[in-house]
Parts: sequence; C-alpha cells; structure tokens
Amino acid sequence: MATVDGRPAQYGISLKQLREVMELRGSEAVEQLRHYGGVQELCKKLYTSPTEGLSGSPKDIEHRRETFGSNTIPPKPPKTFWRLVWEALQDVTLIILEVAAIVSLLLSFIPSSSENELVHEEDKSHEWIEGLAILISVIVVVLVTAFNDYTKERQFRGLQSRIEGEHKFAVLRGGESSQIFVGEIVVGDICQVKYGDLLPADGILIQSNDLKVDESSLTGESDHVKKSELTDPMLLSGTHVMEGSGRMLVAAVGINSQAGIIFTLLGAAADQQEADAKQRKKAKKQRKKKKGDVEEGAVGNNSHPSDHGGNNMASKQEAREGSSGPSGDAPIKEEKSGHKDKSVLQAKLTKLAIQIGYAGSTIAILTVIILITTFCIKTFVYENQPWKNEYFNYFVKFLIIGVTVLVVAVPEGLPLAVTLSLAYSVKKMMLDNNLVRHLDACETMGNATAICSDKTGTLTTNRMTVVACYVGGQHYKSIPKYDSLPPQVANLAIQAISINSAYTSRILDGDLPNEPIKQVGNKTECAMLGFVLDLKKSYQSIRDEHPEESFHRVYTFNSSRKSMSTVIAREGGGYRVFTKGASEMVLKKCAFIYGVDGKLEKFTRENQDGLVRNVIEPMACDGLRTIAVAYRDFVPGKAEINQVHYDNEPNWDDEDGIINNLTCMLIVGIEDPVRPEVPEAIRQCQKAGITVRMVTGDNVNTARSIAIKCGIVTPGMDYLIIDGKEFNRRIRDSNGEVQQHLLDQVWPKLRVLARSSPTDKYTLVKGIIDSKISDNREVVAVTGDGTNDGPALKKADVGFAMGIAGTDVAKEASDIILTDDNFSSIVKAVMWGRNVYDSIAKFLQFQLTVNIVAVIVAFFGACFIQDSPLKAVQMLWVNLIMDTLASLALATEMPTPDLLTRKPYGRTKPLISRTMMKNITGQGIYQLSVIFTLVFVGEQLFDIDSGRYRADTVPTQHFTIIFNTFVMMTLFNEINARKIHGQRNVFSGIFTNPIYYCIWIATAASQVVIVQFGGQAFSTAPLTIAQWAWCVFFGVGTLVWGQVVTTVPTSKIPKIFSWGRGHPEDISAAMGALTEDRFDADGEKKRTTGQILWIRGLTRLQTQIRVVNAFRQGVDPRLMERTNPALAAVLQRQASASLAKRLSQASSIDYADAPGATGIGERERDYLAPEVDMERLSSRSHTETAV
Repeated sequence: MATVDGRPAQYGISLKQLREVMELRGSEAVEQLRHYGGVQELCKKLYTSPTEGLSGSPKDIEHRRETFGSNTIPPKPPKTFWRLVWEALQDVTLIILEVAAIVSLLLSFIPSSSENELVHEEDKSHEWIEGLAILISVIVVVLVTAFNDYTKERQFRGLQSRIEGEHKFAVLRGGESSQIFVGEIVVGDICQVKYGDLLPADGILIQSNDLKVDESSLTGESDHVKKSELTDPMLLSGTHVMEGSGRMLVAAVGINSQAGIIFTLLGAAADQQEADAKQRKKAKKQRKKKKGDVEEGAVGNNSHPSDHGGNNMASKQEAREGSSGPSGDAPIKEEKSGHKDKSVLQAKLTKLAIQIGYAGSTIAILTVIILITTFCIKTFVYENQPWKNEYFNYFVKFLIIGVTVLVVAVPEGLPLAVTLSLAYSVKKMMLDNNLVRHLDACETMGNATAICSDKTGTLTTNRMTVVACYVGGQHYKSIPKYDSLPPQVANLAIQAISINSAYTSRILDGDLPNEPIKQVGNKTECAMLGFVLDLKKSYQSIRDEHPEESFHRVYTFNSSRKSMSTVIAREGGGYRVFTKGASEMVLKKCAFIYGVDGKLEKFTRENQDGLVRNVIEPMACDGLRTIAVAYRDFVPGKAEINQVHYDNEPNWDDEDGIINNLTCMLIVGIEDPVRPEVPEAIRQCQKAGITVRMVTGDNVNTARSIAIKCGIVTPGMDYLIIDGKEFNRRIRDSNGEVQQHLLDQVWPKLRVLARSSPTDKYTLVKGIIDSKISDNREVVAVTGDGTNDGPALKKADVGFAMGIAGTDVAKEASDIILTDDNFSSIVKAVMWGRNVYDSIAKFLQFQLTVNIVAVIVAFFGACFIQDSPLKAVQMLWVNLIMDTLASLALATEMPTPDLLTRKPYGRTKPLISRTMMKNITGQGIYQLSVIFTLVFVGEQLFDIDSGRYRADTVPTQHFTIIFNTFVMMTLFNEINARKIHGQRNVFSGIFTNPIYYCIWIATAASQVVIVQFGGQAFSTAPLTIAQWAWCVFFGVGTLVWGQVVTTVPTSKIPKIFSWGRGHPEDISAAMGALTEDRFDADGEKKRTTGQILWIRGLTRLQTQIRVVNAFRQGVDPRLMERTNPALAAVLQRQASASLAKRLSQASSIDYADAPGATGIGERERDYLAPEVDMERLSSRSHTETAV
C-alpha cells in the first residue's frame, strides 16, 4: 500500500465528498457530519490531529496540495501589450489623425493635373513624407501610451500580490501555533480563528468560544451568525469573525472553497459577458433597422428585453413590480452613494479637463474653418482658379492642422502625470511603511486637516509591561516577590491570568540570548503573562492542566464589554468564573475584595471610591493602563459568603447575572511608553495645519497623561478632554439623537476622547466631515485596528489600519495600511500626499503654458499667413515632450520638509493658484512675443529667406528657427515649472531627481537631431551655430523672465485669475450628466455628437487614473442570471440556504409578517432572498482605486 510520510496515501474522504459537506448549513451540516462520525472522525480520515495539527512535513503538505488543491485562486490574466495598443488606438483624436494622414498619403500619389508639371512633381516627391511622418508619430504616441499602461498594470499587480502576500493566519503544526501565509494552508490544517479574522479557507469547527461570524459577503445577511459545534459548525472563506475564538479543521481550499467556486464561475461569467456584448452589438444594428412604433409599444407594455447595455442592471423584482422603461438607474445610484466622495484632485482635474477640452475644440474648429475659408476665397474668388484634384490635399492638410491643434490643446499628459505621480508615490510610500490600498487616498492625505488617532501601538510602542500592582491591600510601585504576597490570592490570580486570556497570546524567548522576549498575540494579555513570569511562575503549566476544550463557557472581549470572562470546572464540583478587564468596569461588578494578608472583605461603594482615588487614578496619571482581575464561584453544596449556591445549572446566557458580585484579587498598572518619534511628528502636523485628536478606550487620566507627553495638548491651549459618556451627553438631544449643531460645539476644541466606543469614534468622524462651520469641509484621516473600527475607517476620507496589531476586518475597511503601526508614518503619508498635489500643479503650470502658446500660434498663423508656423509633426513632437516626458520628469520629484510648513490646500482652493496663473500668463506673453516677432520679422533679423506664404513644401530655416526657439523656451520653462509657490531658486534640488535631468538632457539632444537631420519628415532645415545660439538665448530668456514675473506681487492679482475654484462637489452633478449613459426608447445608448470627443477624453482621463480597475473582479449579481446561469444557480443556492435557515428559526420574527408566511409567494420570496454582495466577497480586490 502506497504511503506518504509514514501514513496511507489514500484519504478516508474524497475531495467531492468534502465539497458536498461544505455546501450544507445548520442542522443539515451537523447531520451529515454525524454520518461521517463527527469532526474528530473526519480528522482521522484526513490524518490530522485536532490538538496537534499536521506534522508540517513538506512531503505531506505537497501531497495534500496535489490531492485537494492549493489555497490560491488563479488571477485573471493581465491585458497583453498588444491589447493595450489596440485600446490606445481607440482614441478619437488619434483616429482622425490616422485617417487624415492616410488620405494625405494617398493624395500625394495621385497624378497632378497642373500645367506646371515640373514644380508640382518636385513637390509631389516630398508630399508623402508628411503623411508618413504623422502616421509614425501616431504610432509612437500609441506605443508610449500602451507601454505606460502596461507598466502601470504590472506595478499594481505587484502591489496587489504584495497586499495578498501580507495576509498570514495562525495554524497548528506539530503542536506549535505559527503564522503562515494563507496560500500555504492545506486541507487537514487546524486553524486558530479569533476576533477580527478574515477566514482564508472553508472549515469545520472543532472547538469554539462565543463565536459569531459575519457571512454577509456570501449570503447578503447583515446579522452575525452564531457558530458552534452542535448547531452550525461550518465556517466559510471570505467571511469575518466578529466575536469569539475557536479552532477549525480546514476542509476546502482555493477554487474548491465556497468563495472559490464563485470566483471560478466569475471568470466564466466575464468571458460570457464579452461574448454577450458582441451579440448585443449585432442585435443593436438589427434593431436600428427595425426601429419603429412596434418597439415603442413594447416598452410601454414593459415586455422589452432587460439587457439595455452594460450599465442597466434592472433586477427581476423591479420588472415584476411593473416599472416602466429602463430601471437601471436605481441600483446604479444606490451603488454610487455607497462610495466615498470623489477625491479633491480628481474632481478639480475633471472640471479643468472639461474646460480645456471645450476651449481647445472651439479653437481647433475655428482654425480649420478659417484655413478652408481663406483658401477658398483666395483660390476661387481672387485668383478665379478652376477646381483641381490636388486641392483635396490642401483640405486634408487643413484638417490635419486642426486636429493637431486639438491634440496639443487636450491635456492628454494630465492623467499620465496623475497616474505616474501616484504610482511613484505609492512605490516610495511602501519604503516609508505606508501600504496604499486605494490610490486616491495618497493624494487625499495631502489635504488632511484632522487626524483621529488611536493611542495604543500608534502613539505608543505597544510593548506593554506591568510596572505596578495592587494586591492584598498593598500598592506596589514595582513587581513584588511572589513570597511577599498572600499565597492563596497570588495562586488564584496567577491561575486567572493564565487561563482567562487567549491561548494564542504567549511570550517567547528572543532568537539570540541577548535579545528581548517576543510578545505574540494580544499585547495587554502578554504584559499580564509577563507579570506571571516575573513572579517566577509558569503560565504554560497551568494552561496544560486546563486545555481550551475543558472551558465551560467563554465571554470574549469586545468593545461594549471591555472585559473577558472564562468559566471552568471547579475542583470539588461547581464552576469558577475568571474575569479581567478595564478596572472601572470590573470593580463596579465586585462585591468583595482580598485585603491585608489575603483576608476577604466586603467591597462597599466607599471602599471602591477610595481605591479609585488612591490606587487607580495615581496609576492612570502616570500614563498606566489599569486592569482588574476578579473571580466568582458557583457551588452545588454549601456556599461561602462570596460564593453562589445553585441547584439547577446556572443560566450562562444571562451574562449580567453571571458576571456580578465578583471578588477582586488584583489590579495591575501596565505601561506602554510613548514612541520617541511621536512628539516631533505631532509638532510637524500642528505646524502643517493638521489637528491631531486621540480617540482611545483607556480612561481619561491615562489618556490625558499620554496626550501631554505626545504634545497633543500643551499648556495655554484651549482644549477639551472628555470620555465617551460625557461626549454623548453633550451631542445628543432629549430623544437620544445626535444633533450636528451640538456636535459642532464639541469637536473644534476636542483633543482627547477617552473610554470611547467604536460608535463614538464613528459619530465623531461623521460629525467633523458633515460639519459646515468652517469654510472648507474638513478632510479627516482615522487610524483603527479593531473589527469595530471598520465603520469609522470607511467613513473617513482616509482610513489607516495597523499592519501589525490590526485585524483583517480593519485592514479590509482601510485605504492605507501602516506596516509599522507608527504615527510618524502618517506624517510621511501627508508629505507624499502634498507632493502628489504639487507635482500635478507643476505639470499643469508647464503644460498650460505650452498649450496656450501652441494653440494661439497655430490659430493666428492660420488667420494671418494661412499656415501654421508649427507643422503637424512638430506639434506632435512638442505634444510628446510636454505630455509623456514632462509628466515623467515633473511627477517624480521627491517631497521636501518645507511641504509641512504650509496649511492644507483645502477642497475649495483653486487647482491653478494666482501664483501659477501669473507664471503661465507671464511666460505665455514672453513666448508669444518671441514667436510672433520671429514669424513676421525673423527673416530680416537673421538675413534668411522668408517661410511665409510659400507655395512649395520645402522646409525653411525661418520656420525651423521658430520651431527650435519654441522647443528651447519650452525646455527651459520646464525648469521654471519646478517651483509653484513663487520661490526664486528654480534650480534647488534639481540634482536630487536623476529622472528629471536625464529626461531634460535626452529631450534637448533629440531636438538637436530633429533640427539638423529631421529634414522633410519634421519640416526642418539645418541651422548654423549662430542661429542655434540665438534659439538657446531665447530659451534661457524664460529663466530670466521668470525672475521678473516672480517680482510681481501675487496679492495684487485679482482672485478671479485663479482657475478651478469652488467646491468639487458642485461639479459632480454636471459630470454625471456629461458622462452617464443615456438611453433612448429601445434601450440603446445615445449621446450627442458634440460630446463624443470630450467624453472619450474624459473617460480616458478617468480610466487612466483608475489604474487598478483590472483587479476589481466583482460582478453585480443582477447581471448573473443573464451572463452565467451556472453562477446564478450557486448564488441562489447560497441565498436560499440562508433564507431557509432564517425561516426555520422559531425565534426569528423578521419574516413573521411576510404575506403567506407559511407559503411565501414567488415575488415575496425574491424580495426576501438576500443578494450576494460580490464586492465584499471579493477580498482579492484589495487594490481597488477610487481616484
């Protein structure tokens, strides 16, 4: 018989059988498990131990991977380079250019009918070059665009895998608990699940404590599902543990898990959708031909097919309810409302792009009209020429000039600059311990005006140690010796600490002899276990005597309890309840306390107040966290004064009755030192105009002490330090409702919110964001580590989760993960965010100058000399300089500390400030003056032939000097553009960015080659050294002129000259109207022709910024039934199982009022069946970007 690692190679249960088991829920699952002999028997069939786990042998692990699959879901293959090339070719402006260039190319080969054959033949021999050059330029632009997209996609796939790779999980192997990457988990592993975990695989519960799971990502039900070995032992991947802990046997991984089955079908659904999209296009063409009254009647009767195009997701219920016309709007609006507001930068850029777009298209159309009109008047009216075929070529050239003006006017480099800047920042932020999950968070952070920070681990080191204690009536300022403590109390306290803490919390020796000990698990529990070790006792020996399986009941820690309790069997019969938690909470539930020499005393209200005043408050004022440890006995026989007699089993569900009349044994003071770098980081924030608030679960005195040490509050500051109770009293009305006007009286001065619940944190964040008392809406960043911090992290403009202490749920809700849990990393995020904003502003200042000059030159050239001084190919080269190369150069500038010396820009600050507009206008005036001087008197200045009004197409030195001077001025202005706040030294820090100066030098060298050797292709004639010197002289003049412009005081410039002012929210409605798909009566998308070009440009702007949409695999469930029946069936089964379970529970009254509760009608059943939330299920789509 074949063996693997000393055991049979054949398992006692097959992959198919395991999959069938995992599809069952509740009592059905329990019944099926019983059929296999229970979970212990299942462990034997899979050759694993429920207490020791797998051996961890590589052979065994590999064999399991081959048999049951690996715990990975293959990603969707990335778009190929050629696919991206094809997508780049879809750009409307490029298509027009391509068509015009091809027509020009063809016309150049048509024989001339002119009398002056020789002249025209000579011209003809060169005419094809321009058409070919334009085609080559278009190909270069397309290849550069595709390469950028390809690089970005690869970068962010790398980021995606980095985020997924960060996810580890606790498993038992060889009897030892260890953290392994989720991809390494195999069937047969024993996983330790705890509060806040995101389950990595499907499993069956072996043992649990008060376990509740949020299964809404799979079933759509928001209620937390209670899990236990006897009622519902099935745990599913992609679901979140909201309370409790336990151990599970992994039964299905990867594509065989319930989430994996759905993901596999999603891939098929995506392929099916593509096929359907092609089918719909064909159907549309046919419908257009048949369009008429019949279809309108069909719409009225609501019998039209429901596939109105990509965005219409009308569900069956809506159709049944008789909604008329396309009903896709409802779900779409609902979905939009769930998302955060558009980022500040995105909103402003979108507005700017629309404005530039309309201005550019107007000038481009005017240019073409003027060129055609003047040509027709001159040729056919004044010269009275007959029509000739080659005149077509002129019209095509005019069109090419117009389209080229459009290409130059459209800021195509803008999305590239944004993306490059964000991508570069994200990459660099990783080195600064910021793992960015949502790209726009990087930029939003630069506008942050408030940070609501946790205390533990963020402002403090999270290396906790017990430094003081109160036991046996004595207050010890240091750790006492065990012998000096009352033996009965000390022994009981050590038992309580060892048993009543998560067994995943433990203390390990350092890797090297001199290294400090390692704290694994909950740091507060580790501090208390360290206290046991300091007393020279072993917590592990006590745990070995009381394994987790022996626990009768566990009330796990959560934010509302602020305590944890464990019930164990008591020697001599009965039960003992151990409790530990926040000292104020636990002491309120104590009726007895051990006094001097371990004597039991009654714990009256006076005693309690005295203990708080003399012990707890002094500890808290020293910045110590105080934890109380207590117990209570339930005995079947005669009870002592602090015990409870029972005849029948106590009602363990009555938590308040059980955790009451406790006996206090011990109070410890735990020190968590402030991180040394935090006070300076907070000072930097305050200097940068950011208010730091501490929101903590600790008591007021501890929080105040830490806030003073950190510098959050300073002497002389008008501040408020309150606890959650007082906070709620101040902000709620008589009906208990939160009132914004009351909140507005509290938050501006609030600096510390102590003893706060997650609800308080959410209320505070929402209140600050919704407040209207300041001119600019506050931009709020929040840190969080717990599961219940999720809502606040989601609500905040930027949510920071702790990479070390944070739960998976918190990480899932966050925008940025702090890999070192350190507050100073948040300051670095602010710096990078401001740098992104500045990089975009630098690029805008540079590009708009070039845009304005190039467009005006082309337009007035068309008006006055019936030709553009800058030829089409030359403008495409300028476009390449200012778009791709300049965006790469200016978007990769490193942040400088002086970024933190100014206030945040705010949401209403114009994108183009008055200083920038002054620079743009000043440089524009200089460049236009130089160019128009060269156009009209350049030939006299340089003593060369004029390039104006020439009939042939031979390049002239005159127009080459104009082109070269324009590029030189552009290049030197790129140096000016590095500073946007009126600084005089534009060279400062130029050598800190090698990308910048390498691109600058390469561009200058390319220009030399183009001018000297470009010839007919670039319409250039070689220049002399003297002519080059003049071109460079005019270029350097921009630097000198820049100093003159800087001298003009910005304060004298009217505010009307800034651009992009106003609330970003104001444009969202206009944007919605512009970009949303409109449907006509037969469901087809319909746009006005005037919008097509700009919607295309805008779409490109948005899609380029939303780089990582490739990773969003989530598909709206309402599309499922059309696109993939198999997937729909799986999802329906999930929902039905969940619904059946809900209906079968007698205690559930949710559906009691449903019509015909015993036999629910079809429509009602559809209404009740919860939808599967695919986006929440898709834990893979970590890197979703909302920019």
